Amino acid sequence: MKKLHKILNEITEITLNIEKNYPELYRSLDENPMTLPVSKHPHMDKEVMQEYLESLKQLLNHYLDEHKTAL
Repeated sequence: MKKLHKILNEITEITLNIEKNYPELYRSLDENPMTLPVSKHPHMDKEVMQEYLESLKQLLNHYLDEHKTAL
């Protein structure tokens, strides 16, 4: 349970970072396939949440890499 709590805290932190510092990226989070459950009652466990956290990190890193080269 502690591990899941840590993952959820990291998701919250990165989401808030994106919302505050990269609002144009934050708007696209709604379009991220990881945020759209396929079933009516999706199973959310540590593994699923860890995958979501990793997808947020990748999204942010990709965004930063793209905009670094554009400058």
